[in-house]
Amino acid sequence: MKTDSSIAAIYGLEQKSKVVRPLFSCGVSAGFPSPADDHIDRKLDLNELLIQNPAATFFVRVAGDSMTDAGINHDDILVVDRSLQAGHGKIVIAIIHGELTVKRLMGKDSSWQLVAANAAYPAVKISEEAGCEVWGVVTSVIHQF
Repeated sequence: MKTDSSIAAIYGLEQKSKVVRPLFSCGVSAGFPSPADDHIDRKLDLNELLIQNPAATFFVRVAGDSMTDAGINHDDILVVDRSLQAGHGKIVIAIIHGELTVKRLMGKDSSWQLVAANAAYPAVKISEEAGCEVWGVVTSVIHQF
């Protein structure tokens, strides 16, 4: 049975300035190329796009492959919002058995579990003995090619 701690590092948010880049009004074709549109729709602030509540937001670096089927890979950075309510189907950062992990929260009523997005990892049933605490809800994943 594979297990993992899933979190390599935790980073705080230091929002000194806006990160504004052009947002083009035309879409990008994933099939056949289309003629380029030369005008910019508006300016897009990456902080605005990725961070809804700066005071409750932090970042974590992923370690391991337990969430690859959800598009979360080793070394990706996750944007985590502590102000959001964790619920069924949400991807969360949690402490279970004294270790930080990223998993999908699944369940209802009194039966909850943390589920990996990789069949090689078993689901972890949440119980009082496990001492599970949800730290926040993952809102975005940032990874580089």
